[in-house]
Amino acid sequence: MKINLRSALLLMVMLGVSNSFSCAKKTGIKKGDDGCIVNGVNTCNTGPARITINLGNEQQTMQSFGASDCWTTKFIGKWNDVTKKNQIADYLFSMEADQQGNPKGIGLTLWRFNIGAGSYEQGSDSGIPDEFRREECFLDANNNYNWNKQAGQQWFLSAAKARGVKNFLAFSVSPPVQFTQNNKAYGLANSHLNLTESKKNAFADFLVSVLKHFESSSTPFNYLSPFNEPQWNWGENPSQEGTGATNAEIADFIRLLGPKMKAAGLVTTICLGEANQWNSLDANNSDGRGDQLNQFFNKSSANYIGDVPSMEHLLSAHSYFTTCPGADLISYRQHAADKQKAVDPSLHLWQSEFGILGDICGQLNGYPKNTGIDYGLYVAKVIHHDLTVANVTSWQWWLAVDTYNYSDGLVYINDPSGGYDLNSMKTNGLVSDSKQLWCLGNYSRFIRPGMIRINAALSDVTDPVLATGTQMVSAYKDPASKQLVIVLINMSTESKQYTVDPGGSQLAGNTFDVYTTTVLKNLKKSTTPIGTITLEPRSVTTLTAHYQ
Repeated sequence: MKINLRSALLLMVMLGVSNSFSCAKKTGIKKGDDGCIVNGVNTCNTGPARITINLGNEQQTMQSFGASDCWTTKFIGKWNDVTKKNQIADYLFSMEADQQGNPKGIGLTLWRFNIGAGSYEQGSDSGIPDEFRREECFLDANNNYNWNKQAGQQWFLSAAKARGVKNFLAFSVSPPVQFTQNNKAYGLANSHLNLTESKKNAFADFLVSVLKHFESSSTPFNYLSPFNEPQWNWGENPSQEGTGATNAEIADFIRLLGPKMKAAGLVTTICLGEANQWNSLDANNSDGRGDQLNQFFNKSSANYIGDVPSMEHLLSAHSYFTTCPGADLISYRQHAADKQKAVDPSLHLWQSEFGILGDICGQLNGYPKNTGIDYGLYVAKVIHHDLTVANVTSWQWWLAVDTYNYSDGLVYINDPSGGYDLNSMKTNGLVSDSKQLWCLGNYSRFIRPGMIRINAALSDVTDPVLATGTQMVSAYKDPASKQLVIVLINMSTESKQYTVDPGGSQLAGNTFDVYTTTVLKNLKKSTTPIGTITLEPRSVTTLTAHYQ
């Protein structure tokens, strides 16, 4: 038997029951003075609630939505079946639509290219058991460059550019193996950078050479990220390339790298951070790897790098392990945003890597592979809070193409028989999409670079913790084209109706274009009168219109 939310809440008030509608910590019911607002939900309003948009209340300017080419594209980009490769690229980058207006892809605006460290050439001697997680290196042990390496990744780089992507980010997770202290592409199982002291200049020169090559071959990288999750002790049970690094080691290398990039005349800027999770930006620095906002951008810090040439004015973090319960989803991001404002209000924050990893409050899990709407809704909820609480200007996914029985991909590959034979997938496979892909697309396909986030609110959900399990809204505008984009998440199993209040502004026309992702729909296009908006159960909905 189904009980609607209003009836359930009123019954709970009568019985004195305390509940929470997410995996947040339980709190007692708070009844407003008018007797209608219960735990942040209006239980008396029988008509449609309001979506209030304030076009004049501007927040951050959006830069991009992206994903990375790890670890699979080195093989898949070299498949002989161009049709399948183009299908993958269309899912990720296309801005085209079919005859009914349904998007063919999610229109990513940034592509991350992994600069490999050479574990692939080492084979089993690399110490990395999984061949898919080893990476090639452009530079060999004799100091010779081979620009034909990483050919599969270069195919996807070209495919992204051909589909209109304009932002490209090169990232390194380890120095080339010939420069490391252990001759491996994984770290020393401690906090320190796996780089031989005498090879610092060589590593910096290597990165500059890679950037110069791609700039001269017409696909310049806008950004270089030279460190990734330095808070982890890479090398403990090694399974992929990576190295730890202290803040002092990072600052020392950036001060070496930045002037070399400027002297080379590169258009590329350094984007720093890639912290393992949000609280590494503002919290504990006991091992020299935390409090990075203060460490890198407080002018009084010994590790200040804000004045280094070629330095982009931003710091990035990853959203792993900070997403539940609902109160934590909010507080981790709020603390980082508060610290950013205190240290340097002009500094941009990015969320530069995320995927569904491990246990999520006992409700979801990375293993085994799940690609249904529950997982898409979870992704949308994380994106929403990164945009509206942490105020990030770029949001990026981890594995764009996934070959594993795991939930951290956007596009999935199975072997030709439908299984997970990695050896077979080196040359061929079955391509499929996921709700993770399409729910990200509710944002990335419509919130384009240069759009400004504006304030938006729901009249019937005022408690932000409760909202994590009910309904959420965010809105964006393009001052040049006068386009308005509203993204709504409905976690409920019931439909919801809203009217749109543009806050004194006028909307052009009488309808919204609507793009809906549900258990059965993938950015399915429709139109609806501006007067009343219906959110389908368990859905992410994007509304687009123009304002005057």
